[in-house]
Amino acid sequence: MLQLRVRQKFDKYRIEKKLGEGGFATVYQALDTIEGIRVALKIPYHSPVDEDVLREVRLTARLDHPNILSLKYAAYIQDHFVIVTPLGERTLSDRLRSRLNFVTMIDYIEQMLEATAHAHREKVMHCDIKPENMILFPQNVLRLADFGLAKVSWRTVASSGSGTLGYMAPEQAMGQASFRSDVFSLGLIICRMLSGEWPAWPYDWPPPGYARIRRRAHADLIQFVQKSMEFKPRDRYRDADQMLNAFRRIKSRSLKFASQQS
Repeated sequence: MLQLRVRQKFDKYRIEKKLGEGGFATVYQALDTIEGIRVALKIPYHSPVDEDVLREVRLTARLDHPNILSLKYAAYIQDHFVIVTPLGERTLSDRLRSRLNFVTMIDYIEQMLEATAHAHREKVMHCDIKPENMILFPQNVLRLADFGLAKVSWRTVASSGSGTLGYMAPEQAMGQASFRSDVFSLGLIICRMLSGEWPAWPYDWPPPGYARIRRRAHADLIQFVQKSMEFKPRDRYRDADQMLNAFRRIKSRSLKFASQQS
């Protein structure tokens, strides 16, 4: 497994720091000494890489959207496969450790729905939607990242139940992911943003922190979140595109209600 050191030169990149380690790769912050910009280098542990890594690269290259983390470059460097992406400021998970005002929260919700809706229109299920996979850039731009577990499907895909516990829809944990599974994960994140607490299995309604949700959110927004988190997939929005359209219908009412409560 390749371990890079701070200030080490790696092709045209100068390593600045390690950002983290995931299930199959290490991510570094590096300076592109040719372009003069900072980037993120994702380097899988094993080389040559397997088909799952190549699929992630191909899916990311295919999903051209301002709210999806773009692919700058992917190639073998010194016999190690490297995925290069723009470098964000922090993750949504990091941001949620401090207070989030309602207007910014609504903006983030719309952006995460835009990203997932675009993927769903391209028949791609993300299958690992969580705050750690949402990267924040200047001017509060949010981009969905890490399509390593993504599936291409017309309906429902039988999978291994892969994903991240605590963010996964019940049926996905049983190996039956669908677009509605991504809807469920989005609903959990929105519920957390509103309540300040993570919903937990068995995801009964009302969730923890419901009193705070009722103080902050219009009834239509509460109903929107509840529908997204329904235990039975058929009771949720069919995909993120339908979910986005529903959100747009209630967005202005939600903002007006929140301004009246402040």
